[in-house]
Amino acid sequence: MQEQTDPPDEPNPGLVSTAIQAITQHIRSEGLAPGDPLPSEAAMTRQLNVSRTVVREAFRSLSAMRLIDMSAGRRATVAKLDTGAMSMVIEHGITTQQISVQQVYDVRRTIEMRTVALAALRRTDQEAAAIARSARLMREKFKNPETVMEHDIAFHEAIAAASHNPVFSLIVTAFSGVTRRTWVIGWRTRSSDEDQLKMIKGHEDIADAILKGDPRLAAEHMAEHFDKSVKALLDAGIA
Repeated sequence: MQEQTDPPDEPNPGLVSTAIQAITQHIRSEGLAPGDPLPSEAAMTRQLNVSRTVVREAFRSLSAMRLIDMSAGRRATVAKLDTGAMSMVIEHGITTQQISVQQVYDVRRTIEMRTVALAALRRTDQEAAAIARSARLMREKFKNPETVMEHDIAFHEAIAAASHNPVFSLIVTAFSGVTRRTWVIGWRTRSSDEDQLKMIKGHEDIADAILKGDPRLAAEHMAEHFDKSVKALLDAGIA
């Protein structure tokens, strides 16, 4: 069969969408795992009976969605789970005012009350220590807001990991971009050292409840933490 050549114009969006569905179906039907190679562009062109341009655009779209990995001179491979696409959607929603920061925090509150309860039940000793370490470093570095922020983000991501549910980890990590946009503003509303240390104490209380294996107490502390965080953002006029 003679290989089709690329047309000079843009690929038909409907054909690209069909090619994307075919490629993802191939991943499912073949049981491909992260790192496994996909068929070449030429092979997919023949299989789908479309132009190379259509297949190339489908591959690019899947790469942008972080579903496949592409590099020059190598076959595309199945990608590992990546929070980038989800994070970009959330940040785009806020930037374009389709969703608010408060709505994001409402969702986070619901999700993280569940993750912290599961973490209290499922965490390993090593995971509990990592969570406590992040809280401790927040206190030790509280004069450096940006450093505190990074330990705060690590704290929440460690709790999600300790829930032993990768979907929770995926979602919580995707919120990190929004957190970095809003965290320092909320921190500044806590104008005294005492107020800032009270916020950190809330993290320490959560870590302690996880260490004790008390899911109810852990969830209560997490709910209180988010209620105070939303209030701080409202006080700053950005929620």
